[in-house]
Amino acid sequence: MTNSVPTIKKRGHIAREDVESGVLEEMITEGELQGHFICMPEAERNKSRWNLLAAVPPDEDIWLFAYGSLIWSPMIHFVEQRHAELYGFHRQFCMQTKMGRGTPDRPGLMLALENGGSCKGIAFRITAKTREQELKVIWNREMVGGSYTPKFVKLHIGVGSDKEIVRAIAFTMNHAHENYIGKLTIDEVAKTLAYAEGPLGKGEDYLFNTVSHLKELGLVDHYLFKLARMIRALKGEA
Repeated sequence: MTNSVPTIKKRGHIAREDVESGVLEEMITEGELQGHFICMPEAERNKSRWNLLAAVPPDEDIWLFAYGSLIWSPMIHFVEQRHAELYGFHRQFCMQTKMGRGTPDRPGLMLALENGGSCKGIAFRITAKTREQELKVIWNREMVGGSYTPKFVKLHIGVGSDKEIVRAIAFTMNHAHENYIGKLTIDEVAKTLAYAEGPLGKGEDYLFNTVSHLKELGLVDHYLFKLARMIRALKGEA
């Protein structure tokens, strides 16, 4: 495997260059050969993206909803960023990972959108001119394992009286995927994130980065904030 993987771990997130250079694909292929991962072929990723965009006029900009690592590592070129809230879904650690921030012996957890409640995050607007290029980068990052079901949702963007509803792409949990583990107790999530670590770094860092950026943006998620406090208490850092 390329020596760029230690660089990814040190950086703490996947960069655009990792996707475009094939480093991420190489890491996934290695995991697949070891039986730890099933890769969605690029042709299927492209088909998934094109099918979703088929009904969108070619001159229409695209909004993308970020609720996890896309908030602090969007790695795309966008022309506008707005506060956003999605109703009917909430973020939850319901996706298991044996590679990114975990191992087969100690799997980690990743966030996905689950049905019910609401979720605050960030909306990025991508121009019609660049949307194919930018969304291809996102698909090759988020859909490489097929764990998500990308769909259009109604997103409330803006703050105060300056709110509007737009159509946006959101990556929701694919309940049919083998990595879906359903709802864990908050104690189970905290203990898993506190000690899971993989090629992309520690599970707790994924949570801490998300929490710190939500706070910087003035966005509240009491569940994630409580998880962060619980993990620090487990590590004696409270």
